[in-house]
Amino acid sequence: MCGIVGLFLKAPRLEPEFGALLANMLETMTDRGPDSAGFAVYGSPQAHAIKLTLRAPVGTDFIAIAPSLKDEGLEVREMIPRDTHAVLTVSKNEQSKVVEVLARVAPEVKVVGTGHRMEIYKEVGLPADVARRFSLKEMKGTHGIGHTRMATESAVTTAGAHPFTTGVDQCLVHNGSLSNHCGLRRQLGLKGISFATQNDTEVAAAYISNRLSEGDTLGQALEAGLGDLDGFYTFVVGTESGFGVLRDPIACKPAVMAETDDYVAFGSEYRVLVDLPDIEKAHVWEPKPAHAYFWQRGN
Repeated sequence: MCGIVGLFLKAPRLEPEFGALLANMLETMTDRGPDSAGFAVYGSPQAHAIKLTLRAPVGTDFIAIAPSLKDEGLEVREMIPRDTHAVLTVSKNEQSKVVEVLARVAPEVKVVGTGHRMEIYKEVGLPADVARRFSLKEMKGTHGIGHTRMATESAVTTAGAHPFTTGVDQCLVHNGSLSNHCGLRRQLGLKGISFATQNDTEVAAAYISNRLSEGDTLGQALEAGLGDLDGFYTFVVGTESGFGVLRDPIACKPAVMAETDDYVAFGSEYRVLVDLPDIEKAHVWEPKPAHAYFWQRGN
């Protein structure tokens, strides 16, 4: 049992409130996943730059790492530490070199997400504590997803927490279980895709990322998953400009959505949505089984 939340803003005036809204939704799902929590936030990009979300052991001095990168002739535009994570913004053209240098000068630091807009944070602990540690309430954003985890099939670890990302500005949260993830893992591995965990959700994220990299739209990638992904699942997917939802044909996992002129929101239960602005005016519905829902925004 896990809890999923998602929020896609249509109205720019709500962007300063985004983090506070998502944090409240995440905390509401505590009893569906008290072991760990995580979230992805899509914020403003910098021109010709990319954000690397880093994760390291408690107490790591991320700021002290920046000079080592500069000594290699790399441009460090920004390093923002947040507890065990940090967001490193570098020139888009230097991304590969930055990753190579980090592995050499700070092997304890792992790159756990890349994106022009996307930042990913996840940790073990109660959702409210995770949100507080990373200052989610203070974050601005256009859209994002979150997950609270009850680890029924694997150890309670940070690496096992959601969201999972396997592509630039692409991530996924999942409630359920895939029965054919081992076979899919092998197929995707033949395409050069590597995995950091044994979690089936990471395989689902890689599947969506691969479809998008091959030219699918988000809607096409989700619809293709209905034929290729076996099991019971609810997915909420984030991309640089998009937000999507997919339930398997049985749809045994709970899900509810709400839409107004200002936003689209997803929750595992209706109580996640009750504090959103003008929720009493929203169109509220249960997403249909085997139906891909997706929304896009301009860059």
